[in-house]
Amino acid sequence: MEPQVKTRPASRARGRRLGAFVFLTPGLTYLLVLMLVPLALVLSYTVFQRGRFGGVVYEFTTENFSRLLDPLYFDVVVQSLKIAVLTTVIALLIGYPTAYLIAQLPRKWKTIALVAVVLPFWTNFIIRVYAWIILLSGPGLINSALNVFGIEPLELLYNDGAIVTGLLYSYLPLMVLPLYAAIERLDPQLREASANLGASAFTTFRKVTLPLTLPGVLTGSMFVFVPSLGNFVIPELLGGSKSIMVGNLIRQQFLTARDWPFGSTLALAVIAVLIVLLMIQAWVTRRA
Repeated sequence: MEPQVKTRPASRARGRRLGAFVFLTPGLTYLLVLMLVPLALVLSYTVFQRGRFGGVVYEFTTENFSRLLDPLYFDVVVQSLKIAVLTTVIALLIGYPTAYLIAQLPRKWKTIALVAVVLPFWTNFIIRVYAWIILLSGPGLINSALNVFGIEPLELLYNDGAIVTGLLYSYLPLMVLPLYAAIERLDPQLREASANLGASAFTTFRKVTLPLTLPGVLTGSMFVFVPSLGNFVIPELLGGSKSIMVGNLIRQQFLTARDWPFGSTLALAVIAVLIVLLMIQAWVTRRA
């Protein structure tokens, strides 16, 4: 009987490992094929040259990295970072009060409010962007409403402000939902204790609510910043030819200029920036 008692836990452990392997294999295969392999190709293209008629010539070079410092391209990257940061900050300023108010609602109204937050995602992304073109254009609804009050039409379309507006509208729910989850988990007794100790509402928010919801702030900020930095549809449709972001530049290098090595270098630079930000987020979250 003793050998049987010893073999049963061992067989159960092997069964658990086999079950974990079976369930993990599809996800790991998906990541390997659709993320690691393309990333390896992008990384390898950065050290090769562009062919005379496009494509890749497999001759080693470091010129692609030096071209990143060219003011023409470097300014595009800096401008993209500015727009992405501005969009993230505005989304945080709007999203935090929204998530806080939703968390204070009765349970029935919370569900309705959350559905209202994610409702734009039920509509096609391109349709939503074209809707903003209708709103912001010269003869659009906003300028038509201003004209009723005798205000001259404003240049609302084809500028950085239009890009920020489109990005903010598209990704604001990605800020609200993580913030709501963080605020909802917050123990209300902590805020009550702070108030009982004589702290003002602002002091309670600054020293209790905000530090405890900092992981949600960082998560929402990353959810907004990352797609804002790489988006190329909104800058192209709402920014026109006057504004270009790094996503548009990467697309042009691959599809128009057919300079795959430099396009891969630009993509790698963006990925490097995002990895650094994710590392900062993980470090701050651990400390929080």
